[in-house]
Amino acid sequence: MPGRLEPEPLPRRDFLGLSAIWSAILAFVAAALGAVRLPMPAVFPESNSRVKLGHAERFPRGSATHLSDLRIWVYHDAAGLYALSSVCTHLGCVAGRSKDGTFKCPCHGSVFDVAGKVVAGPAPKRLNPLELSLAPDGQIVVDTRRFTGAESRLKV
Repeated sequence: MPGRLEPEPLPRRDFLGLSAIWSAILAFVAAALGAVRLPMPAVFPESNSRVKLGHAERFPRGSATHLSDLRIWVYHDAAGLYALSSVCTHLGCVAGRSKDGTFKCPCHGSVFDVAGKVVAGPAPKRLNPLELSLAPDGQIVVDTRRFTGAESRLKV
């Protein structure tokens, strides 16, 4: 057909310029979506802070039982049962228990004695003793959000 003109191909320089503009727009949209989502919590708190640990036979006298999924230690001494959070009170790291019974924060160097009192480091206060109670079915229940006094024991 004699009168038809073929469109000129897009010059390489124009193609690269348009690609850069569209890439910048996509990056801006992705950043804007991330900024809009930022105030929303990524993890929602547990709906129920009371957790059944089992019957008293699970914790024999003189024992120290680590429940890693709850980040607590359950002790049974002559006075009864008590639970101690292993979450460091400095910045929330999980303090590990060494062979001598002390707790050491691997991140910032806080050290706690067997009872959870601060021995060294930047932690402002002791490890939190958690409230223990008995459920109607006889199981021991820990409330991971309720702290008690250091001398509080559950008699079993």
